[in-house]
Amino acid sequence: MSFAVELSPTAEADLERLFDFLLEQANTTEDLDRAQAAIDAIRAAVQHRLATTPFSFRKAAQNPAQRELIIPFGGTGYVALFEIVSVAKVVVLAVRHQREEDYH
Repeated sequence: MSFAVELSPTAEADLERLFDFLLEQANTTEDLDRAQAAIDAIRAAVQHRLATTPFSFRKAAQNPAQRELIIPFGGTGYVALFEIVSVAKVVVLAVRHQREEDYH
């Protein structure tokens, strides 16, 4: 079975915020390429991994339908909060860097 994966407006805004942060920190053209690669890695992970096995990821909070996907990237990575909203659909609610305090 395959799940449809959607990004909420908040998750899309999080990706823009993360990309902007990476661009601000960039000193070389390689850093600029790495910023785009990070966003591409996040998008690919949520689309491919959540479409096939959303129930295999760790539970988040008290709601068993909400879970977290860890997305490794370089020495750290990102965390995507998502909710399984039906037997055929997953919605990504938020995305943050692993070193951030919490979802924004």
